[in-house]
Amino acid sequence: MHPHPDSPIQFPCGLTMHNRFMLAPMTNRQSHENGMLSDEELHWLTMRAEGGFGLVITCASHVQEVGKGFPGQLGIFSDALNEGHHRITTRIRELGSRAVIQLHHAGMRSPADIIHQQPVCPSDHEQPDARGLTLEEVWQLRDDFIAAANRARACGYHGVEVHGAHGYILTQFLSPEINHRMDEYGGSLANRSRLLFEIVDGIRATCGPKFLLGVRLSPEKFGMDIREIRTVSQQLIDDHSIDLLDISLWDCFKQPDGPRYQDRSLLEHFTALDRKKVVLTVAGKIRSGQDVQHILDAGVDVVSIGRSGILHHDFPLRVMEDPNFEPVATPVSEQYLFGEGLSAKFVEYMRRWPDFVLEEA
Repeated sequence: MHPHPDSPIQFPCGLTMHNRFMLAPMTNRQSHENGMLSDEELHWLTMRAEGGFGLVITCASHVQEVGKGFPGQLGIFSDALNEGHHRITTRIRELGSRAVIQLHHAGMRSPADIIHQQPVCPSDHEQPDARGLTLEEVWQLRDDFIAAANRARACGYHGVEVHGAHGYILTQFLSPEINHRMDEYGGSLANRSRLLFEIVDGIRATCGPKFLLGVRLSPEKFGMDIREIRTVSQQLIDDHSIDLLDISLWDCFKQPDGPRYQDRSLLEHFTALDRKKVVLTVAGKIRSGQDVQHILDAGVDVVSIGRSGILHHDFPLRVMEDPNFEPVATPVSEQYLFGEGLSAKFVEYMRRWPDFVLEEA
């Protein structure tokens, strides 16, 4: 029997969410350049909690200043930023949703003109110009992820998601194309995944068994191999006490890239995992009410909604009311997006998406 979108679900840590809708973690560039929360970002997040998302996850929040990935990024690298995080968690909890922060470091994808120094990477790279971390810096990176999780717990978040996807620093460690280290953090898959596992284990040890702990991975691009990401995913489930496995597929309905893994759809490679009680969520072109049910019927526990959550702050409520709900057609006007809780900065950022924001004369 397949779950309905409005059915509750419990994570292994004991936390429940009251439906199957999670707001996908999305870059929005709305906060202050020092990493402090802005009123605009708070408004964007809390509107989604009001709109019925059972779990609201922040944009990627950097755990070190050198790991900043984009302008206006919300930070979690210092206690000086805690006031903003208290504001997020207080309001989201009041609205009955679950508050989770995504922990992030951009690594070689940190723009040098934003961080005002050379970006860092598992090993030296000419393009982009990034320097390899020393062993002591790898340990510090691990400790700063763990410290950020502990900071998030103290600020009232129900949990954290470790960002190991989309070519950022933990993907860079996982990638044999990018990671050319010769020590225990490079070479074999066991070594390339070591940092991720140490971060996850450290967060669990520091934040305790009742704190929601998720990991986001992406199985393609940036040198990722589907079989390797499946292996890492199963190890996280079996040996590392996670609650949430978040697989970013870019498109939940497509076949894998290339000829090697065409025996099943990209989604089926991950619904086939032995998940035990770990909750699986996926993201990628889940846009309509029918899409939501299709993904749940395929064996996924929770849907991560991006685009349709931008277009409709109350997308979950609309789908639960009408299983055939279709989002508004794009492009949409600036005024429409302002009404859905986007600031001018976020709307400007959304112009990068083809045919999303109406070009007005």
